[in-house]
Amino acid sequence: MKFRLLAILRCIARHRLDSLLVDAFPSLGRRFWFRAALALAPQAPLKEARGERLRKTFESLGPIFVKFGQLLSTRRDLLPEDIADALAKLQDSVAAFDSDLAIAEIERGLGRPIQEVYEQFDATPIASASISQVHFARLHGGREVAVKVLRPGMLAIIDADLALMRQLASILLKLSEDARRLRLLDVIDEFDMILHDELDLLREAANANQLRRNFADSALLLMPEMIWSATATNVLTMQRMQGIPISHIDALLKAGIDLKRLSRDGVEIFFTQVFRDGFFHADMHPGNIFVADRGPHKGRYIALDFGIVGSLSEEDKNYLAQNFLAFFRRDYRRVAQLHLQAGWVPQKVRVEALEAAVRSCCEPVFDKPLKEILLGQVLMRLFQVSRRFGVQVQPQLVLLQKTLLNIEGLGRQLDPDLDLWVTAKPFLERWMREQLGWQGLLRRFRQEAELWSQSLPEIPRLAHEALALAAAGSRTPSGIEKALIELNAQLRQTRRWLLACVLLIAILLAGAGLLLSGVIDLDSIEDTTESQTLTRTQQPSTVWRRLC
Repeated sequence: MKFRLLAILRCIARHRLDSLLVDAFPSLGRRFWFRAALALAPQAPLKEARGERLRKTFESLGPIFVKFGQLLSTRRDLLPEDIADALAKLQDSVAAFDSDLAIAEIERGLGRPIQEVYEQFDATPIASASISQVHFARLHGGREVAVKVLRPGMLAIIDADLALMRQLASILLKLSEDARRLRLLDVIDEFDMILHDELDLLREAANANQLRRNFADSALLLMPEMIWSATATNVLTMQRMQGIPISHIDALLKAGIDLKRLSRDGVEIFFTQVFRDGFFHADMHPGNIFVADRGPHKGRYIALDFGIVGSLSEEDKNYLAQNFLAFFRRDYRRVAQLHLQAGWVPQKVRVEALEAAVRSCCEPVFDKPLKEILLGQVLMRLFQVSRRFGVQVQPQLVLLQKTLLNIEGLGRQLDPDLDLWVTAKPFLERWMREQLGWQGLLRRFRQEAELWSQSLPEIPRLAHEALALAAAGSRTPSGIEKALIELNAQLRQTRRWLLACVLLIAILLAGAGLLLSGVIDLDSIEDTTESQTLTRTQQPSTVWRRLC
C-alpha cells in the first residue's frame, strides 16, 4: 500500500503535476509530507503542455485513473480547453500492449491456436483502452469481426488501487462530515464491483446481448452480434461494425448526418434504457459511440464496449421519473417531498426550506439552450444544498450520474442549442402514463398472475399448519399464523368496503328511480280534501311497490 502511494507521488513529480495540484489546493503545498515526497522524486523540466502531462499521468497510474480522465474529458464546461482536448485521447488512444502478448492471451483463453479460430488476424490493434485493446480479424468463412482482449496482469493493479482508495476513504471518514454523508466506502464498493465485472468479457458479451434484445425493433440504436464460439473470460469476438466515431464532427457533417436529430435521438435512447428497461449502457463516452454512415441504417447510433452497465429497480425508476417530471414542471415542492419520502434527507428538515433551496439552484437553467447553461455551477450549488440539508448519496445511482455527465457532454458536442428539458419531458410523461395508468395496472396483474398458480394451492396447507400450531398451544404466533391473521384482517376490511359500496350504489339507484319515475310531485299535492289526504298517505306504499 505504501509503495503504491509512493509510486503515485513519484508519477505526479515525474510529470510535474505538483504545480497543478498546488494551484488547485494551495494548502497542499504547505504540507510537510507532500513536500518531502516530492523531494524524493525526480523533478523533470516542464517541456510538455499541462494537458499532455496530466494525460500521461493518468495513463501511467492505471485503469482507474484512466477512467477518471475519460469522465473529465466530457466536462468541457469544467475544464480548460487544452486539458479537455488532451484527456479526450484517453477514450481510444491509450498506449497499446505488445501484439504477441495479445495473441498469447487469446490462445490461452480459447484453448486453441489462433489460426484455428481466425482465418486472418491483424496484429496491429485498431484501438486501445484502459484495460483492453481491439484487433480486427476474419473468421473462417469470411465474416469480418472485431476481437477484444484484456491486458495481462490487470487484476493485481486494480486490487492494489482499490485497497489504497479504501484506506484513504477510511481516513477521510474520520476527518470529514462530507465524506460520511457521501458514503465513500459504499461508492468504492460499487466501483469495485463494476471494475471486476469489466474484467470478465463473458459478462460483457451477455450485457451486449441483453441490450441488443431490448433494442431489436428500434430505429435508433445498433449493437454488434456476439460470436460465442470465439469468446472467453479474457477474449471477446463480435461482429465488426462500420461507422464514424461520434466525436468526429467534421466527418459526420461530410457524410450528411443530421446532428440535431442525432442529439435528440441520443437523449431518447438514454431515457429509454433507464426508464423503460432499467438496464443501461453506463460507459457512453465518445470513444464507445459510433454513427452508421452508410446503408439502410445510416444515421443510427452504434454502441460498443458493454463492460459497464447499470440497472435500476422499479422503485428507483419511479422515484427518478417523478423527480425528472417535477423538475421539468418546476414543481420544487414535489422534489423536496420525494427526497423526504425516499429517506434521502433527515425527517427533521422542513419541506419548505428544501423547496426554496432547490428552486434557487434550478430555476436559472430553464428556458435556456444547453450552450448557455453552466452545469458546473449548477452542480456546485446543488452540492452545497445537499451538504446543508444532509442529503445522502445513493451508491446504486452513481453509474446513472456518471452516464448523465456523458450524455451532457455528447449533447454539447453535437448540438449546443439542444434543449434537454423539451426533448425529455414528452418521453417521461408518456412513460408515467404507461406506469400509472391502465396499461401499467394490467402489466402488473399479468406479472403477478404468473405466481398465483404456485401460491394459491398452498393456502390450504398453510392454513392446516397454522391450525395445528394453534391446537398445540403455541404461545408465540409463527410467521404463517401472522400472515393468515393479516390476510383475514385484509379480507374483513375488503368485505366492509364492498358492503359500503353496494349500499351506496343502492341508495343512489333508489334516488335516481324516484326522480325519473315521477311518482313524487310535490307541486300537485293539495291539502284541501280528506280523499286527497288519504291519497297522500297511500303514496309511500305505491313508491315502495314500484321500487320493488
